[in-house]
Amino acid sequence: MRILKIGLKILSGLGFLTLLVSYAAPFFHPDTLGILPFLGLGYPITLAGNLLLVLIWAILRDRWFFYGLTVLLIGGTLHFRFFSTTLFSDEKGENELKVMSYNVRLFDVYNPDFELGKATREQQFSYIRRIMPDVLCVQEYYKQDAPSRYVTVDSIFQIMGTNFYHERSAHKRKTRQNFGVAMFSKYPMIAKGDVMFDTQSSYDYNYCIYADIVKEQDTFRVYNVHLQSIQLQSNYYNDDPDDPMLNLTEETGLRYIFRKLRRAFSKRAGQARRVVEHIQTSPYPTIVCGDFNDTPLSYAYNQFNRTLIDAFRNCRFGIGATYIGKLPAGRIDYIFHSNDLHSTDFEIQTEELSDHRAIYCTISK
Repeated sequence: MRILKIGLKILSGLGFLTLLVSYAAPFFHPDTLGILPFLGLGYPITLAGNLLLVLIWAILRDRWFFYGLTVLLIGGTLHFRFFSTTLFSDEKGENELKVMSYNVRLFDVYNPDFELGKATREQQFSYIRRIMPDVLCVQEYYKQDAPSRYVTVDSIFQIMGTNFYHERSAHKRKTRQNFGVAMFSKYPMIAKGDVMFDTQSSYDYNYCIYADIVKEQDTFRVYNVHLQSIQLQSNYYNDDPDDPMLNLTEETGLRYIFRKLRRAFSKRAGQARRVVEHIQTSPYPTIVCGDFNDTPLSYAYNQFNRTLIDAFRNCRFGIGATYIGKLPAGRIDYIFHSNDLHSTDFEIQTEELSDHRAIYCTISK
């Protein structure tokens, strides 16, 4: 029993220290200390482990319970970034926009079974049609220039009932394919543009676009953000011979995955800063949505959270996981808005038609 208790103390000491250090992840650039973003990524697992340890010490009636409880309390409101405790939404304003963000994974165009891929695309279109957003922001967007057997943009125009549209994508001239992000609106776009990131390789199709959308007497600036992807697997649209992922072997796999994660953490930090700097110049109430590829305990998320409101945490209860791929990343898709707007009716898609669930909510002024 004594040996078991010593072992439990050692395990608790490591667990408490790991959780304490993970609290620093949102506040320091990933290049400051390489381990921090990994601890932020693993925070949910670390937290669950520490809660179990605290429970064990409580059952044993040992003073280590108070050590663990103290560590948990030090985390303060950081815990509520991961688990929202909001029970009541804002009151709706007078002018409303239903905003949807959806990483569609290229509308499943590269499914080995072409007909099954088309069926998935049609299911995604049906879902969008059922929700009927006023503004639709799409990441991992795909279209092929006419003629094409895989029509996307015209189908969405038909769903939205308008052709107000903004896109930034990489074009492959040989196959007439386009990969990137797009925004569709039921209401006029009086201005639109891009937020340029510092670096852009030939196989990184991560962008940020924005549009000033007018509804009645109000103008909203909406950003569609797709921050740096981790790219743990070779991208379907990647034929760059210089990308080492195309030549990945089992021997180099773990080391390469670590480098890919570290690279993505660093690039997202710079991209997030660039977007936030651009947001600060907006003359209009602002909505920011998209696939951030990072968790609520990350540096990238924190850049937005410092000045904007996380719509999910503002009007929903729970964890709200949006990623359903191989990594247990949890909530990595977000809708933020400026303080002069209200958010209500936040919902997360239940169907699994991509490796991300769509999110949508009502934003009002």
